[in-house]
Amino acid sequence: MELYQLRYLVAVAEAGNFTRAAEKLFVTQPTLSQQIINLERELGHKFFHRLGRKAVLTEAGTIFMDRARRILFEADNAAKELQDDPGLERRIHVGAIPTVAPYLLPPLIALCRKKHPNLQISIREDFRPQLVRGVLEGELDLAITAQPVTNKQVAVELLMTEPLTLVVNRGHPLTLCNRVVSNDLAGETFVLLGNASSLTEQVQSFCGDHNIEPRVGFRCAQVSTVKSLVAIGAGISILPRVTRAREDVDSLVYIELADASPTRELVTIRHLQRYQSRGVSQFLKLLRESVQEHLLP
Repeated sequence: MELYQLRYLVAVAEAGNFTRAAEKLFVTQPTLSQQIINLERELGHKFFHRLGRKAVLTEAGTIFMDRARRILFEADNAAKELQDDPGLERRIHVGAIPTVAPYLLPPLIALCRKKHPNLQISIREDFRPQLVRGVLEGELDLAITAQPVTNKQVAVELLMTEPLTLVVNRGHPLTLCNRVVSNDLAGETFVLLGNASSLTEQVQSFCGDHNIEPRVGFRCAQVSTVKSLVAIGAGISILPRVTRAREDVDSLVYIELADASPTRELVTIRHLQRYQSRGVSQFLKLLRESVQEHLLP
């Protein structure tokens, strides 16, 4: 049994198809198929039901898959630990939610390039469930996301508690009020990110806590789209402080609610059993310092 055979097995299970798995691994489909057959013969069990173009794990395959993932995880950890030498180029894989990645990561990466030129940083922008899965499956060394994160295999470190602020366009009637409270938002049309966004979850939770049923008029994939729609008066939104930009002053007004202070907790997450390389330690140190020195906009 070879490690590459286990990688082939996992790839086929994840892709559900031999051809797609071969493409992902940059090997020919006959080569991949033959190695899976060799592994099945060696261990005396069929691991896949071959249903036309689909490959579905058998019961034996499902049981063995958990072991294969663990073996590969430990092998990758061992290789990283042995290779983690100060004189070598180092690569780390960092994930971040869409309401953090465009605002926090570029200045942080620039700082890393200046202080640690040998550190190579690969970035993945995604929603919280996908980032947690990436950390658990070893695809990410760490990720920056918002609470709650409840998986017991993940180490969670609080980075900061960030205010969430009401955002309206410059012509909105609320800009004329001396005092804006949560009840003033009732009946307003909201512009939000999609349901997969942790920010949307937090906004809806905030509205629920204040007996507001948000009327969602628009759902967007990016914060920039939310801002554009609010700027033309299509609705209002609630956004984190980190997303505020200098150019917003021409079209948007940020208002602190007088009777409530919605916030979100930004955290870093790492696999509890994953080896923490020097590169990860260096990145985390600069990340913590950046937050402490209020480098966020």
